[in-house]
Formats: sequence, C-alpha cells, structure tokens
Amino acid sequence: MHPSRHANAFVIAALGIATFASGCSSSPEAPADRAHSSVPKREKATGPLQKQGKAPAVTVGKTASYSAANGATGERTTFSVTFHAAKYVTASEISAGKPKGRYAVITLEVTNTGNRDGSFHPYGFMNWEGGHTVTQEIATLYSTGTQRVDSTYHPGEAITGDIVLDVPHKGGKVSYYEETGRASLTFVMPSK
Repeated sequence: MHPSRHANAFVIAALGIATFASGCSSSPEAPADRAHSSVPKREKATGPLQKQGKAPAVTVGKTASYSAANGATGERTTFSVTFHAAKYVTASEISAGKPKGRYAVITLEVTNTGNRDGSFHPYGFMNWEGGHTVTQEIATLYSTGTQRVDSTYHPGEAITGDIVLDVPHKGGKVSYYEETGRASLTFVMPSK
C-alpha cells in the first residue's frame, strides 16, 4: 500500500467506528419508545431484606432473608435461608478427593418466600474469608447424598440440603454472591 492509502484506510475505519458508537448511545436524549436491551425489568422485592451495604450474617440455627433473582429472567423475589448446621469432615467421610484445606459441610434450608420464581446457585459463588488468609472460592460439587439446594425455586418451595465446602481452616465467614459485587448472605462458620 502507498502511504496515502494507509491514511485513507485509517480515516474510513475511524469514521466507521464513530458511526457505530453514535448508534449505540444510551444518552438521555434517546427516544423513549426505542427498543432497549432484552434485560427484563426487576420487581421490587417485598419482605424483610438486608439493608443496602453489608450482607446479613447468619450463624448456625438462625435464618436470614435476602432479595433473590430468577436466573433466567432477572426478576426479583424474596428468599429466606436457615443455616441449620456446619460440620468439619474428612475426605473419606464424604467420599471425596484430598481437599486444599479441610472440608466443611453446611446444611441449609432455602425457601422462596416471595411471589415469583427465584434461583439459589451456590456452586462457584461462595467465598471464604478469615484471619490473615486471602479471600477464596470454596464451594465444591461433592455431595453428601442430601437434596441439592442449587435450584430454581417456585414461590413457597423449600429445599433442605448440604453444600460441601473446601475451606482453608475452621472458622471464618462464607459469603454467597448471587451477583457480582456485594454478597447476598454471609454464613459465620464455627471455629470448632
């Protein structure tokens, strides 16, 4: 290519990008009747929910509520989660491979207390933090043979089951992140 052709190609590419970018504007001047993305509108959740900021901390034997989303539609509803038990186990007790730290089995009762379908999907969305250890993902796919709490729940539906965690050590806090950013719930793990 000749130098003038390089310059012409650059100008054409720049104009194409500028034209594309201006067509994707989300400015307030955009017409109100223009179709927006297919992301569904979210309903306001009802019921006792955590305040904006920190997630409710749940200890063994206690229940907390939070605003949950339907994974398919994004609509909001209310869930309550009861933290029934936490037990530290060996790999042989749950027929699992060697953990990075130690296994903890938490028993939860998850209930959709709202009026729309909602999802609870802890696998890949739970982090452990405590002491001077870096926060890390800890949910595993190992099973204890109980019902799986990882599901989409209809209004009024409840499931009690176990989640096997691979935690660095006893104690600390396990946070469930339904969405990126702020945790939805935090489970305070026993130190024994």
